[in-house]
Amino acid sequence: MIRINLLPFRSTRKKENIRRQLSIFVLSLILSVVAIFGVNLFLSSQIDDLSRRITTTQAELEKYEKINKEIEEIKKKLDNLNKKLAVIRDLEANRYEPVRLMDTLSQVIIEKRMWYTALDMKSDLVNISGIALDDKTVADFMLRLESSDLFSAVNLKTLKQVDVQKTTVKSFEIACHKKKEQKAETKTTDKVGAQK
Repeated sequence: MIRINLLPFRSTRKKENIRRQLSIFVLSLILSVVAIFGVNLFLSSQIDDLSRRITTTQAELEKYEKINKEIEEIKKKLDNLNKKLAVIRDLEANRYEPVRLMDTLSQVIIEKRMWYTALDMKSDLVNISGIALDDKTVADFMLRLESSDLFSAVNLKTLKQVDVQKTTVKSFEIACHKKKEQKAETKTTDKVGAQK
């Protein structure tokens, strides 16, 4: 009978299995290192790209913040200018008002029967103080004020009897509101002023 020794074959097979397993392990280890290195490289390139984007965005943001500050300054200057223009327009619209008021008061006075002593004007409220010879003169004057185009809500505040140079006269104080001026009247007044 022939005997075959299979022992060296088994040991060779074992060694070959060990080599195969070791090579698979080394290969998988190398592949893992390469994969980790590749992922690391990819992530660092993304980090660099994001860092560049952040830097450019911050630079743009600073530029836009400067522009916003300039815009805010321009808005403040524009608001200030608009306020000044509104004041100028208001002054321009109301520059004929004192002349018109004095003209109307000179037209409604009852000559040789009454005299003005004081005139006070605050926005649309006008206080007129004066001296008249009698009550009827004061009443006629109030009617003339009401019928004028300038005044409304004419009210007698005080009416007293006083002595002036040994003559008994009536001292009065009248409060009245100015009527709101219409734009057509303003344009007419401006045209008349421009023609002069």
